[in-house]
Amino acid sequence: MNLLQIAEQNSIELKQWPDFRAGDTITVNYKIIEGNKEREQLFQGVVIQRKGSAATETFTIRKISGGVGVERIFPVNSPKIISIEVNKRGKVRRARIFYLRDQVGKSARIKERKVNTAK
Repeated sequence: MNLLQIAEQNSIELKQWPDFRAGDTITVNYKIIEGNKEREQLFQGVVIQRKGSAATETFTIRKISGGVGVERIFPVNSPKIISIEVNKRGKVRRARIFYLRDQVGKSARIKERKVNTAK
């Protein structure tokens, strides 16, 4: 391990969020600071990728707002993220589902993954 990784590991606290991956629909509740005011905002969409590892990990969420595709990249360990909620588990066969950018309407839907709860 080099010195940069050791310093990074000691300085940043890793947050624990629910397990999610590409294809899942999630809601991120995060803080927005405008001037001297602070408010919370929700961003709900499909995770199209997770990238990086440990302290530098990020995820990208895509949603359609007013007929326009909107993507936002969040660092996993950002202090501005208040909560992450998994709404729906998606069944995809790729780690990065950028093909959703070109699809419109029903073709842009993702099938739901069946979660096995029987033990």
